[in-house]
Amino acid sequence: MGILKSWRHPAGWAIFRLDDRLFLIFVAAIVGICSGIAAVVLNRSLVAIFEWIGQFRHYWWSFVLPAIGAALSSLFLEKIVKEGAGHGVPEVIYSVSRYGGLLRLRSSFSRLISSCLTIGSGGSAGPEAPVVMSGASIGSNIAKFFSLNDRQRVTLVGCGAAGAISSIFNAPIAGMVFAIEVIIGEWKAINIVPIAIASVAGTEVSRMLQGNRIAFSHRQFNIDLIDIFACLGLAVVAAAASILLTRTLRFMSGISSRFSSPLWLRAAAGGCVVGIIGIFLPIVLGEGYHPVKTMIEGNFSQGLAIVALAALAKIVATSMTLGWGGSGGIFAPCLVIGSLTGLAYHRGLVLLWPSVSWVNEGCFALLGMAGLVSGILQAPLTGIFLIVEITGGYNVILPLIVVSSISTSLCHYVEPASFYLKDLVEHGQLLRPGTDARVLADLSVFELLEKDCITVKQNMLLRDFINIVKNSHRNYFPVEDEKTGYFLGMIHLDDIRPYLFNSGMYDVVFLGQIMNTEVEVVNPDDELSEILRKMDANHLFSMPVVSNNKFAGMISKATLLDQYRKELMVQTCD
Repeated sequence: MGILKSWRHPAGWAIFRLDDRLFLIFVAAIVGICSGIAAVVLNRSLVAIFEWIGQFRHYWWSFVLPAIGAALSSLFLEKIVKEGAGHGVPEVIYSVSRYGGLLRLRSSFSRLISSCLTIGSGGSAGPEAPVVMSGASIGSNIAKFFSLNDRQRVTLVGCGAAGAISSIFNAPIAGMVFAIEVIIGEWKAINIVPIAIASVAGTEVSRMLQGNRIAFSHRQFNIDLIDIFACLGLAVVAAAASILLTRTLRFMSGISSRFSSPLWLRAAAGGCVVGIIGIFLPIVLGEGYHPVKTMIEGNFSQGLAIVALAALAKIVATSMTLGWGGSGGIFAPCLVIGSLTGLAYHRGLVLLWPSVSWVNEGCFALLGMAGLVSGILQAPLTGIFLIVEITGGYNVILPLIVVSSISTSLCHYVEPASFYLKDLVEHGQLLRPGTDARVLADLSVFELLEKDCITVKQNMLLRDFINIVKNSHRNYFPVEDEKTGYFLGMIHLDDIRPYLFNSGMYDVVFLGQIMNTEVEVVNPDDELSEILRKMDANHLFSMPVVSNNKFAGMISKATLLDQYRKELMVQTCD
């Protein structure tokens, strides 16, 4: 009940003292409400800005509008709030992995403003990642206000993300699944219940302020067995589109980073390209929800070539927006690219086998959305529930499962880490709960330091050393320089064994002559996972810790594994 010790209203909060989980559920509801409000504010702001800017799109110079928005977004993040450009979600996952969900308060509004500037001006991005960042920050700072521990704070970060996604899509199950599957990566009751409450709270806020409606309505689809078999091919095509989008985003980001020009200038350049593409294919501008609705309803009039070209153009536009410094997420672009991919695939089937009675093309547009979301996030449950809830497409649940699971599997085979996790994995920064890396990350070298070692000097005679050995329970003895105190090497009992039965050597052998100078040492800043790897590789059971050239103590595998076991129990207990 320690989480309430600092709270100064014992009478009003006495009920929560009975159970910490009850209190966490209460706070989760608060987080969900606040996240829902943030999502609604962002959604309405985007609509207002996009409509206002729409009156200028018929001018010849309209291609600079996305450039202006991206540049202002970059300047705002870099100069005013002092945050780097990014998608938002990887930063949230990183905070959960390494810092117990600690996020700055300004992140609760900074990405909302920057994404409004980018997307509202026509940049090809989505509002989901910024609002996830905002909701996660709200959860983190509310946890800080109530002095919650790391595990509870991580849960509230997930609550904030769930409330945000649930609100912006009016999809409580998808919000809950996204938070657990992508953000936290741990399916446990201690997380699921509060996150579910936050999802419901965020959804209800959205419904009260914006009405209870699904994002994309559609007709009922009559799916035959041949359509389900055709979904196998769609899953492959969707996986290919997901991989293409992922690699194009990374490619554009790599090209942008090679330029020494300011970030805002690079963002403006990317925005200009998007604006030029938008002149010929307006579907690439903004979040693109209106074209998605048209495709799912089966009313998209353009031909196969234009649909395929639009899908490629949307991939390029999204990569130019996000890879060159704009602010936003990839959910909305995935929905647009997925629906275009599914539509193109359906029309290809009709062209090849015109005599077959295929299901309406809107069904394949819907399934393509699921394939893209599942593939690029490598989160099949998120893809399935998101598409079901935002379209009401419960009658296509079977092909949805087929497309989502196969697309995820193929993408994982080609790209072992999802779009959000790839950079974290490459830099060793993804530490999921319960994994070796996560457990060891919460331990430090100084926590495991054994300081009961007796240090000896290099000019000490063997006779004096033998007397020290008699009073020590250690097999290792660090050797120091007499003048500087610097660490020189180690002596193991095996090193003096040849001299023990020759007393004539006791007064002629100095320790500096028999010490081992080729010793693997540990720096206090080394990762414990790397230390353990060195021990295994070199068949070592102990290693000296050296700081500023001076011996600080020993670290042993036995102590490390004992602390590992204790920390694992702490992290995995409910």
